[in-house]
Amino acid sequence: MGFLFGLKAFIAAVLGGIGSIPGALLGGLTLGLVEQWAQYYADGLLFSGASSYRDGFAFLILIGVLLIRPSGFFGRFEGEKV
Repeated sequence: MGFLFGLKAFIAAVLGGIGSIPGALLGGLTLGLVEQWAQYYADGLLFSGASSYRDGFAFLILIGVLLIRPSGFFGRFEGEKV
């Protein structure tokens, strides 16, 4: 029942950097703001009911952050473990 909430919490933690509490807070805030912006934009400019696409924006942000900065906002590079 709470799968989507858990998935979004995981996305927020990855955005901020795994192991960083302030990073997870910033990641959750960023995720929430982008989702609300996407819902406002979709309902205002597109057809009514397009706000269901806001969940897709969370995954697009996750993919973008993982491509640009895989360690997250506050994560640090620890080297390669062999």
